[in-house]
Amino acid sequence: MTRRTVRIAMNGVTGRMGYRQHLVGSLLALREQGGLDLGDGTVLWPEPVLVGRREDALRAIAERHGLDPALVFTDLDAVLTDPAVDIYFDAQTTAVREESVRKAIAAGKHVYTEKPSATGSAGALELARLATAAGVRHGVVQDKLFLPGLLKLKRLLDGGFFGRVLSVRGEFGYWVFEGDWQSAQRPSWNYRAEDGGGIVADMFPHWDYVLHELFGRILTVQALATTHVPQRWDERGKPYDATADDAAYGIFELEGGVVAQINSSWTVRVDRDELVEFQVDGTEGSAVAGLRNCRAQHRSATPKPVWNPDAPATEVFRDQWQQVPDNTGDRGFAGGFRAQWELFLRHVFLDEPWSWDLLAGARGVQLAELALRSSAEGRRLDVPELSL
Repeated sequence: MTRRTVRIAMNGVTGRMGYRQHLVGSLLALREQGGLDLGDGTVLWPEPVLVGRREDALRAIAERHGLDPALVFTDLDAVLTDPAVDIYFDAQTTAVREESVRKAIAAGKHVYTEKPSATGSAGALELARLATAAGVRHGVVQDKLFLPGLLKLKRLLDGGFFGRVLSVRGEFGYWVFEGDWQSAQRPSWNYRAEDGGGIVADMFPHWDYVLHELFGRILTVQALATTHVPQRWDERGKPYDATADDAAYGIFELEGGVVAQINSSWTVRVDRDELVEFQVDGTEGSAVAGLRNCRAQHRSATPKPVWNPDAPATEVFRDQWQQVPDNTGDRGFAGGFRAQWELFLRHVFLDEPWSWDLLAGARGVQLAELALRSSAEGRRLDVPELSL
């Protein structure tokens, strides 16, 4: 067995997502299992190169996890000129991502980035064109597709369980504290439009790839985006005006006649099993999928409730659904971020199929852009199909 080191420049690992999901939960997890076995006698050994503005924080991370202190940098340009660096990964704030990804493409590095890939669809599409022209491999994080609940849902779809799919209803969100009397669970820039914040910019790219991959291309969008909480407190305890949307209510028409409705909110208290759930209804059956679990109800086992507002309900409706089993044996489910990292590395080094590229990322940015425009104009908008 041959071990091959792959150096990955990781920009933004001092942030929550870059550190927890990508560095620790993905690349360091791969190292703990001995690397990624490519199945051809080669094992890939990820070697993170930590990049960012705060050198002390980066060195603390390197020391905490036993990483090479010589691979800590605050100069991105110097990292990108190093021929030993194979891949550039970006988990910075959205407002500064596009410029860094452009530099990485120009330096001939393979690129993998968090979403949204840019602040606007024109910039996101240009990144896809530049990467394709440069001949580098490129990808955008679309982690929800690789989580157990949606993998089970996809298994039902692939098996024809639903018959003809009629509708999809999604509920996402939780209460994010304002930051005055309890600290907020999200960074303050999320609530400033001038810094690239907003729940539409953050979550609608997710909804694009979930709907597109599982049910079909989005043809139209109608959305209402709003700021329910106009003032919040930042990490230093100072009040600031929340200029970005913190809730959005969207309706999407998909190819094949499927109608999707998704509510996204950082101002909602949770009364469901998971922080996001999707209910899919079809002619032959229905299912409710979260990130971990999925329960289903077939047509043959569907009860016949009777509407009577004057009498108490005698049925426990949730007891009438059946859990969809894991059916994964001993291997189980890898984390969604790690699973996609493994696929991207195999795509880079084995040329295996890959569809979650910068063009797919641009599609998500476009949907967010159109949703905000739909909200501002108060009308339904067509979603053009993007191409290079």
